[in-house]
Amino acid sequence: ERHPPDVVTMDIQMPRLNGFEATKRIMTSTPTPIVICSSLDVRDVAISLEALRAGALAVLPKPGGPGSRQFEQESRHFIATVKAMSRVRIVRREAQASIAPPPVVAPRVQRRTAPPQVIGMVASTGGPAALHRILSSLPADFPLPIVVVQHIAIGFAEGLARWLDGASKLHVRVAEHGAPLRAGRVYVGPDNRHVGVAADHTIVLSDAPPIGGFRPSGTFLFESIARAYGAASLGVVLTGMGRDGTDGLRVLREAGGTVIAQDEATSDVFGMPAAAIAEGLADLVLPLPAIATHLTKSA
Repeated sequence: ERHPPDVVTMDIQMPRLNGFEATKRIMTSTPTPIVICSSLDVRDVAISLEALRAGALAVLPKPGGPGSRQFEQESRHFIATVKAMSRVRIVRREAQASIAPPPVVAPRVQRRTAPPQVIGMVASTGGPAALHRILSSLPADFPLPIVVVQHIAIGFAEGLARWLDGASKLHVRVAEHGAPLRAGRVYVGPDNRHVGVAADHTIVLSDAPPIGGFRPSGTFLFESIARAYGAASLGVVLTGMGRDGTDGLRVLREAGGTVIAQDEATSDVFGMPAAAIAEGLADLVLPLPAIATHLTKSA
């Protein structure tokens, strides 16, 4: 608090206070980009998701010493991650737990759209906690299918789906090619494959090249939803770095669909939502606590 740093690297196992609790306290009192770095197995999905939920922006294995064969590669990756995270703007955790302020209507002409039949959600940095908040707030009888793209490390998609499934009244699973879209089901994009929907309202998985460096990509998802559902499409862009999904949202809006962007105050990283808003693609700009409420009323 006295000397705010640009970034903090935080271990998990520490005396008196572990890294998860320390991260939560920092994010509540003095929001700061935090990189969890541990000798524990950070490939353990439970450890990584707990760290991300606490407010960390990234989770890395602790690099070996200079005698390690992988020292150069591991240390370069570590330094690059810490530098990138130091430039991220983050928000106070209590802002996300507060009573939701009224929605902000984007400054544009409102359009008539069809009732939604499908929801596409895209998130990156800060996304697991945001998805957890939204999906855990939706009722068991929620009538629409939800397809999710979350940028996350290879090997974590299955664990993310299980984690979200345990928190939600809906059924959350990793998407499988050809699976029919069903009400009250959430389909999480798998590792290193695009996820979208087909004209017959089934899941499509694709090995097409990354879009903007991402596979799965939000743009792939939103474009496919627009083609399959037209004006009955609803796209949600959540916290994250960069602008993935923006080009797809443009296609979705041109098809008559509706776009919701998470607001700046509750976004851990106001990158992807900011890009959509800046290009005039958002019909509504909502704080995180209000998104599930709006989806329930719209369904």
